[in-house]
Amino acid sequence: MRVKSTTQSLKEYGRGIIGGLLFSLPMLYTMEVWWTSFEVSPWQLVLYVVVTFVLLLGYNTYAGLRASACWEEVVVDSVEEMGIGLVLSFLFLWLLGQVDLDEMSLERIVYMTVIEAMPVAIGVSVGTAQLGSAGEDEEEEDTEKAPTASEFFKQDGGQSSTKEQIFLATCAGMLFGAHIAPTDEVMVIATDVTPLQLLLMFLVSLLITGGILFYVGFRGAYETPANELPSALEVIWGLSITYASAFCVSAGALWFFGRFEGNGFQICVEATVVLAMASALGAAAGRFLLDQEYK
Repeated sequence: MRVKSTTQSLKEYGRGIIGGLLFSLPMLYTMEVWWTSFEVSPWQLVLYVVVTFVLLLGYNTYAGLRASACWEEVVVDSVEEMGIGLVLSFLFLWLLGQVDLDEMSLERIVYMTVIEAMPVAIGVSVGTAQLGSAGEDEEEEDTEKAPTASEFFKQDGGQSSTKEQIFLATCAGMLFGAHIAPTDEVMVIATDVTPLQLLLMFLVSLLITGGILFYVGFRGAYETPANELPSALEVIWGLSITYASAFCVSAGALWFFGRFEGNGFQICVEATVVLAMASALGAAAGRFLLDQEYK
């Protein structure tokens, strides 16, 4: 069995987290899913967990990260993915103001977290296995690699590259933001969240964006070898372009769907920050899925 380095393991966990959010974040914004926690029975919840675990075992066996994995590794991977899904779901539900530790019962918190966590866990599994750089787990071969951060930002004098990044980030951010902007949930969350939660949403958006762009080895993203870390300017530039695109897309989508009507400037900004957390994920990850040049 091949022993993975700490860096490689962290990158796999990072891709799993991004995959979990990439494929299931809209559900975390969905009111009907929140309400399901009030209606589901205990046996239905147990069945939900068992079915999800079986699906994870099947996926990790036939299409997982390591085709040669033994059954013990498949089980461990599946348990880890469910654990990550539970943690992510709880943290994001709290961040979105849907988990109140002071007012909600432990049972209700558990029910809501588990219901949201199962799709997240499947997303974690898919993200870990499918979103990495091609050939990452293979021996050194003469394969074509994605550009390093320096090479990416220097293409064509930085002009066409910057425009390409903006357009791709905007299109990818729109794919995520436009699905959520028409719903009532964004405004409900914006009116309920505390200033601390709003600040954390902004910081989490930057953290996720930076991880996708520069660290987790997302397929098509900038490569950052151990001996060549991106400069502070490159990190700031990449984060600025991506988050600014996501923020503008979010504001435009909310305005287009009439969510700003009758609301003050502050609530409009808060709603944009709430939606931008989803749009930023799409803008960072989705633009590499849209761009076929480096695949």
